[in-house]
This record gives sequence, C-alpha cells and structure tokens, in this order.
Amino acid sequence: MKVRFLIPLGIFLLMTVLLGIGLTLNPRDVPSVLIGQKAPKLLLPDLFEPNKMVNSESLLGKVWLLNIWGTWCPECWREHEFLNYIASEEGVQMVGVNWRDDAEAAKKFLKDKGNPFIAVGFDPESVAIMDWGVYGAPETFVIDKKGVIRKKHTGPLYDSVWEKDLRPLIKQLEAE
Repeated sequence: MKVRFLIPLGIFLLMTVLLGIGLTLNPRDVPSVLIGQKAPKLLLPDLFEPNKMVNSESLLGKVWLLNIWGTWCPECWREHEFLNYIASEEGVQMVGVNWRDDAEAAKKFLKDKGNPFIAVGFDPESVAIMDWGVYGAPETFVIDKKGVIRKKHTGPLYDSVWEKDLRPLIKQLEAE
C-alpha cells in the first residue's frame, strides 16, 4: 500500500521541481551555438536597391549590429524608436534584415518611422537568416571587427538591455 502511495508522490515532486526550474528561466535567453564563431556570410538583395547586394564582408574591421525585423512584428515596432536613438546618438552601425515581409510595407515603415540602418537586406523567404539560427523577430547580433558573433539578443532592444549588456560589450570590442 505504501509503495502505491510513494510512486505518485515521487512523480508529483519531480514535476514540481522541473516546473520550478522552468519558471526561473528567461525565455529571451535563447542560447546560440554561433557565439564565438565566425558569423555566417550575409549576402542579400538591398531592400531599396534590389540589384545591389548587402554583404557582411564589407563590414570587416568594424563592430556592428545585425537586427532582424519585420513590419508584421509588434515587438519590432516597439524597439524601432530605440534603434533610431542608438544609431543617431550612440553612433552604432546597424545592418537590418527585413525578414518574411513585403518589400513595399518595409520601405514605407522605414520612411515613416526613420531608418537606423546603414544597409537593409531583404529576406522574404528566409534564404540567409536560417544560417544565423534565427527563431523570430526581433533578434539582434553583435559582430566584432573580425566578423565573429559576440552576443545574440532575442526580443526588442530597450534602454535597460542596451545599458546593461550591449553598450559595454560594444565599447570593449571597439577598444580592441
């Protein structure tokens, strides 16, 4: 009789512990096997000039951010004003990738809301972005001068994330 009682109790306790562990995890902290690795080559048509290519190799020697976004993404709308701020006030170079979107909607969005990007690649079919391990939008990568991914942030960028995580890292990488 006691054994029949202990098995369900043991299962219940195990499930409670696993649930407790799961609740302490941050869903935005999605690990990436690409951290510390050379960034996959990014070669996409330019959103504004489709005959021109956005090529990540042209950014070697610079610290830059890659921001994955789409007009269909509410969080991308929320972070966009902050992206404009860090581009204009902090001088951060950013390349945007408009992902799974309509080109005309993306152009209108950037015209209306401001364009923080030095270049915008257009990837409606996820041709290039899958190599980066992107799960959704927005996602932002910090790339160092050697073309190595140093950080991945899943979700929108806000002041708190910028001040705590990204700005210090970018300053450090620029000093190297």
